Amino acid sequence: MATKTFKPTTPTQRYKSVADFSVLTPKKDQPKKPARLTSPLSKSGGRNQFGKMTVRHIGGGHKRKYRVIDFLRDKREIPARVASLEYDPNRTAYIALVNYADGEKRYILAPLALNVGDSVLASEAADIKPGNSLSLSSIPVGTLIHNIEVEPGKGGKLARSAGGFAQLMAKESEYCQVKMPSGEIRLLHSRCKASIGQLSNTDHENIKLGKAGRNRWLGVRPTNRGVSMNPIDHPHGGGEGKASGGGHPRTPWGVPTKGYKTRNNKRTDTFIVKRRK
Repeated sequence: MATKTFKPTTPTQRYKSVADFSVLTPKKDQPKKPARLTSPLSKSGGRNQFGKMTVRHIGGGHKRKYRVIDFLRDKREIPARVASLEYDPNRTAYIALVNYADGEKRYILAPLALNVGDSVLASEAADIKPGNSLSLSSIPVGTLIHNIEVEPGKGGKLARSAGGFAQLMAKESEYCQVKMPSGEIRLLHSRCKASIGQLSNTDHENIKLGKAGRNRWLGVRPTNRGVSMNPIDHPHGGGEGKASGGGHPRTPWGVPTKGYKTRNNKRTDTFIVKRRK
């Protein structure tokens, strides 16, 4: 997988790059899918149920349908074949449509090196190869994993974005040490399930949007700098000439934004073996 660049026929084309979708199954070759694998996706515009804006810079964007992904991988001991690799507008990694031996079709996250026609299996006896799902207790130490459960049976929550992976570092009685993508080492129960391999679309981080309009297609509205505002609108605002704010960087509501610890979950502190910093 690589990124594709363009001849600089316009200022935008000079910097723009897009993903090379050559690994994906062409639209005309994709099999027919049951309607239950997609669902409508409404837009909030950053507003809550009372119509009050609670998240700024959200609005517009291309119309999408949500793809129902099987994060749980609860169809155990039944082999499945990869029917197609597809793009998902709701996430950065690619997804795979798998056909189970009993006729059911599901979407799963597609790891690197998973190709159309490959077999995947969710089982404690499954081989250690990309796409298979096992409990942490059945995975060898040092293996790269993704779509990891935090609590057994609750579905994968960790390492789900493009190119993402965690690494199983050690096993100790009921718990396993897993190194997260952030570098944090955390204890997870050995009954938690995970999928083998690193996720697809590793070049996602190298993509350059090229123009502001492409950000609007993604549903991101313009962001105004705090230093360009008046003091009533932002703590960085005001000053004679082009003042650079002064004081520590803050949100419009005065909360520090750099180096300020926001974690407040003492219940799970004991599961962190090593912090990410």
